Amino acid sequence: MSIPQGKLIIIGGAIDTGSFTETTFDQAVNMNFFERGILKRILTESKNGKESRIEIVTTASNIPEKVGEEYIKAYQQLDATNIGVLNIKTRDEANSHEFTERLKNTDIVVFTGGDQLRLTSIFGGTAFHHLLLDKYMNSNIVIAGTSAGAAASSNNMIYQGSSHEALLKGEVKITGGLGLINNVIIDTHFVQRGRIGRLLYACASNPINLGIGLGEDTGLVITHGNKMEAIGSGLIILVDGTHMRHTNLTDVEMGEPVSIENLIVHVMAIGDVFDLRTKKLTIAPRKVIVED
Repeated sequence: MSIPQGKLIIIGGAIDTGSFTETTFDQAVNMNFFERGILKRILTESKNGKESRIEIVTTASNIPEKVGEEYIKAYQQLDATNIGVLNIKTRDEANSHEFTERLKNTDIVVFTGGDQLRLTSIFGGTAFHHLLLDKYMNSNIVIAGTSAGAAASSNNMIYQGSSHEALLKGEVKITGGLGLINNVIIDTHFVQRGRIGRLLYACASNPINLGIGLGEDTGLVITHGNKMEAIGSGLIILVDGTHMRHTNLTDVEMGEPVSIENLIVHVMAIGDVFDLRTKKLTIAPRKVIVED
């Protein structure tokens, strides 16, 4: 299997925090993860650093102009000024020469939050999507996604499901994502919205997938397609279904509770590293506080 030359950074949210799974969209734009240093980390992962050409893809957002402005201001505070905003609204635009040429010359692509179904339905199978996959596999591009942008990055994607009824058969809906990383499924705003049930159900329904639950202001830097390093201020929950012994998912009726035996759960904090190939978590040593 080919090893991606690019880097993938997935972030749990805090921009355009409205979600397709909630009843309303929150119109506030929150750059908390910038304050935590995640945007700076995106810059440092790029070969050109502050000189990188950055494109902000606001397609998922229902307030694209506002979100684009906030990203530009945030990066300017980091002395990065070579920034563009791609508010691609249609599949025709995603197939256009104009936008693929801009992608060709990009060092960093950032997919913002919003509705991940907009990302997959507009980009899936287009010239922009194919070029993005090619650059990820064969160049040192940095691709980052927050909230919807993170959820859509994997080959499988949760697109619907309430938090409190997630472990009822049929409540969690899964479809194909953009396919930058395989055999994982990602949920965002994870701790704040109590989405553990969604991830447990997703892993039980297809145990080959590693469930990744990203808290807000928290992310993973993924290199070589398998090394995942935790960044940011919060926690990341991993659910490994490969050792699951039994579930009654196929036996119960739609809407009935689902039972699952022997899912493995890991908790990651800043600096911890998880290897997708070996399924091994390495916990980073913490500083020891010596009291006088």
